[in-house]
Amino acid sequence: MTTPSRLPDPYGQGSSANLADILERVLDKGIVIAGDIRINLLDIELLTIKLRLVVASVDKAKEMGIDWWESDPALSSRARRDELTRENAELRERLARLEELELEPRRAQEEST
Repeated sequence: MTTPSRLPDPYGQGSSANLADILERVLDKGIVIAGDIRINLLDIELLTIKLRLVVASVDKAKEMGIDWWESDPALSSRARRDELTRENAELRERLARLEELELEPRRAQEEST
């Protein structure tokens, strides 16, 4: 007969609840991980890479003033629509200028006759 272990099961209910609590706290409070990588050769700096990682919920990120995804056309349909509207307006303006340039010689010719 085997006796049940008194150690908690690493994959049981307790660890998933703890992981969920930790994740909830991290997303609620936010966490910043920062680091710099520098590559030098004979006291000459060849490369510097600055890494910054922010892990937070969307609401917390907005509180911190981080909302770049709202203006990124790859991530936001509104930003994509705004970009298309702007491009459309620019193309219409270019077309109107080209049509004006095309009509100028005809007008000049009509005025001279």
